[in-house]
Amino acid sequence: MNASRKKVAILFGGKSGEHEISIISALSVFSSLDKNKYQAVLIGIDKKGRWVLPQSDKILSLKDSPREIFLENESNTLGVAPFSSNQPFFLKNNNPALQATLNNIEVLFPVLHGTQGEDGTMQGLLELIDLPYVGSGVLGSALGMDKDISRQLLKSAGIPCVPTKVIYHDEFSSHPIQVIDLLVKDFGFPVFIKPANSGSSVGVHKIKNKAEYQKKLSNSFLYDYKVLVEKAIVAREIECSVLGNSNPQASPLGEIVPQHEFYSYEAKYLDENGAKLIVPVMDLEPEIITKIKNYALQAFQLLQCSGLARVDFFLDKNSNEIYLNEINTLPGFTKISMYPKLWEVAGLTYPDLLDRLIQLAYERHQMKSALKTTYQPNT
Repeated sequence: MNASRKKVAILFGGKSGEHEISIISALSVFSSLDKNKYQAVLIGIDKKGRWVLPQSDKILSLKDSPREIFLENESNTLGVAPFSSNQPFFLKNNNPALQATLNNIEVLFPVLHGTQGEDGTMQGLLELIDLPYVGSGVLGSALGMDKDISRQLLKSAGIPCVPTKVIYHDEFSSHPIQVIDLLVKDFGFPVFIKPANSGSSVGVHKIKNKAEYQKKLSNSFLYDYKVLVEKAIVAREIECSVLGNSNPQASPLGEIVPQHEFYSYEAKYLDENGAKLIVPVMDLEPEIITKIKNYALQAFQLLQCSGLARVDFFLDKNSNEIYLNEINTLPGFTKISMYPKLWEVAGLTYPDLLDRLIQLAYERHQMKSALKTTYQPNT
């Protein structure tokens, strides 16, 4: 064993509709980290928010059946402890052997998708721990997660977004008929509805007629208190991976070709043939490729992202107009996910990409650590 290996904690699971997807991503990261450089520790969060230290061998044996992994059944629970100078980590277990696994963790790799993982809440906790962690900070994570606020900022910077209206739960529950009538008047059909703070197409529906609105809006409101209603565009779905901190780089572009009516949760994760990934896209005009990459980099910096993000676009099939759909600050991270696949075609292997992300975590942490926390008068 290489005694100089850095100990990396991989945080996964969480109180999110994307819990199972997080498990798949985390096991992929765990298996692919360079064993000569890193000692990986899996730390799970079950659907009730309980932190556990799972048995890695048992979890890995079920990696091809993630829906059979129930963190609720794990008995090695962890308590969140205050930060202290002699124990640079925040999780405690009364079993000395288990506690030894938690000691001396040097960097955190959150592989958490969705609410309470990708929305800035976990990042706030990680900031208090004062250890390097992969990905965007509190502000970048929160802005990236909220599709309503991020689109307002993007549009103010001149980046085109899909025409959208925001509906709040209280408004809808109080006056459902009036809300639906106004939406029909403004957008017609078809439209898409989606929770403002969610991912993996959880709670996303395509609505083709007025009769579908009530039931499908009610479903979307299960996942968030505000829902976006957006005009459906006949478009190609183009994605770009961004990597870096203050000087980010854009990957080659990829395309999602759904085999379902749209790129739904089922198409992404339940149907092996639910979508075709074209990596890289070869039939776009050079000026369109350049414009999409520039928009991706501009969005990454405008929304205060760091480390990584996948930026998703719609390219109108009729007009070739570009619309930025959303930015994902902790995108799917399986070996077949679009984010790592785009970097792979650029020449960066999956293990090397993980290594680079950890380096970026250290870089960002060092930059923040250099800031003063006491007043320094001018001299």
